[in-house]
Amino acid sequence: MKVKDLFMILLLVAIFLPFFLVPAMYEWYIKFNKDHGLIMAMMKFGILATIGEMIGLRIKTGVYYAEGFGIMPRAIVWGFLGITIALVFYIFGKGVPVCINHFSPLDAVSSMKGDFSAIKLFSAFCISAAMNLIYAPIMMTLHKITDTHIVQNKGKVGCLLKPIPFAKILSHLNWDVQWNFVFKKTLPFFWIPAHTITFLLPAHFQVLFAAILGIVLGIILAIASKMKKA
Repeated sequence: MKVKDLFMILLLVAIFLPFFLVPAMYEWYIKFNKDHGLIMAMMKFGILATIGEMIGLRIKTGVYYAEGFGIMPRAIVWGFLGITIALVFYIFGKGVPVCINHFSPLDAVSSMKGDFSAIKLFSAFCISAAMNLIYAPIMMTLHKITDTHIVQNKGKVGCLLKPIPFAKILSHLNWDVQWNFVFKKTLPFFWIPAHTITFLLPAHFQVLFAAILGIVLGIILAIASKMKKA
């Protein structure tokens, strides 16, 4: 293990450990998350998902930062995506159980408020499947577009103020990797099971857990990038 890897591990420990060791910080997190959910979502994804991308860069190139990588614009983009993810969690988390109640004899709404049960597991799976099949492909494609735009502008923060050439970037995306790996493999075999677990957690931990999974996303993107080059 190299010094830079140790530093990254210590950074992650420094982010999470105080909430376990200091009860006041944990209580502050619970209250602030309840009162300002969107702000917390922006902070969680802006920090953790960006760290995930840095880890992905380490896997691809051996370094956590490279010229033109654009940590700040990536963090800003992830902050925006974090807000949309928090909203989507609420929409699907509340809406899918209502649909299950309406179209089946199962009481999914009550099960999601109660202790673990087969109905709660099934409901969480349905929420995750609906969210990942409807929202995730759009979010992943938008992230790929913004990521490409940042790289093309050498990682400068000002690039976020420039019009993004959506049509041009979309036409040059590697849809073989995007479809056959990112969509067809990571969605059914990782994201749907992972977010099934997410929706079994208490509401105030769901977006945080999703943000932690953003670190995993960085690794997945690194693998996808290697596939593109192969």
